[in-house]
Amino acid sequence: MVKVALFVRLEAKPGKEKDVEQFLLGGLPLVQEEPATTAWFGIRLGPSTFGIFDAFPDEAGRQAHLTGKVAAALMAQASDLFSSPPAIEKVDVLAAKLPGS
Repeated sequence: MVKVALFVRLEAKPGKEKDVEQFLLGGLPLVQEEPATTAWFGIRLGPSTFGIFDAFPDEAGRQAHLTGKVAAALMAQASDLFSSPPAIEKVDVLAAKLPGS
């Protein structure tokens, strides 16, 4: 069961939309290595607005993700890809339906 999550809003710099899309696609193999990342989604909210939503069973899993490879890559490329710093919000999961639940 997931109890906590992250919602990260990303605004691509003009002309960097495809690069952000590729960044998100490339993040999937990295999070597949994280046992406590129960669900992870790279999403597009609009023409230049993207996001990441990921969920975890507990705070320890969320913290492990925040110090993991995807977070490091996100921060390393932030100034090149995004018009503003990623907006990272810690959220609580009230209800969820996942495979096997």
